[in-house]
Amino acid sequence: MDSTVSPGVAQPRLRRVAAVVNPLSHSVGPEAAAALAAIVAEFDLPLDLVCPEPQDLEAAIQSAISAAPDLLIVLAGDGTARQAARLCGPDGPLLAILPGGTLNILSHALYGVRPWREILQTTLASGVERTLSGGSVAGRPFYAAAILGSPALWAPVREAVRALDFATAWRRGRSALSRAFAGHLRFESDQQPRCKTTGLGLICPLVSRVLDDHQPVLEAALLDQRGVAEVLRLGAYHLFGDWRNDPSVVTTPCRDGWAWARRRIPAILDGESFLLERRVEIVFIPEAYRALVPPVAE
Repeated sequence: MDSTVSPGVAQPRLRRVAAVVNPLSHSVGPEAAAALAAIVAEFDLPLDLVCPEPQDLEAAIQSAISAAPDLLIVLAGDGTARQAARLCGPDGPLLAILPGGTLNILSHALYGVRPWREILQTTLASGVERTLSGGSVAGRPFYAAAILGSPALWAPVREAVRALDFATAWRRGRSALSRAFAGHLRFESDQQPRCKTTGLGLICPLVSRVLDDHQPVLEAALLDQRGVAEVLRLGAYHLFGDWRNDPSVVTTPCRDGWAWARRRIPAILDGESFLLERRVEIVFIPEAYRALVPPVAE
């Protein structure tokens, strides 16, 4: 991963700040909004903060963006973080995505695994602007990573385990294991001839250990599971570690491509689950949104 920002980059001038907080999200809580407001107040910044009901989160983000703040802070779950990046786009306000969900994939990619209060303090004190790339699958954007095919079915298992709902975890695990052999994906891209794979990972330069931000491609990972032992092993990597280190994973660059299967394709986009159509287009987005991130010396 290359998260380098050149030394001497000027901090953006922040005059107006907006924040959207979901107190009902996984790790947020009812006191978070007041704590966030107190941190922003330390920097003498005017703040427009809202705590909408879950069904009103997207409308609240859109309303905040329409007011043209210099910075939008989002403290919520993975789906809301992804929505905020999509709605801000490259021409909207700077975005600070704080970890308030279950997986926090995008926040961890931007700031590392740190408490949200620490991230906010550091970012307001010394943050710099960074334009980030992304990708899309079937027109749905993602900004860190996507997984298509049967390996995506393991993410709901992990969420159930984290919630200590072991009955649900067992049920979802059995379903994932049975569906892992239901069929393969076909995949082809500008860099990869047509091939067959059990699952497909798509990794943005933000989180790739192979690419950097100057390479206008996604990293495509072909996941090949052979037998029950392989399914369980790769499932364990996906649940608890870095599945790209698995020896059955082959990577290739991808600017655009297609994936298809006989059945609808399960997918995880930045931690959010989808059931896609049987044939989907994959596209690299060179300028997806702008984030406020701490500077990292070269």
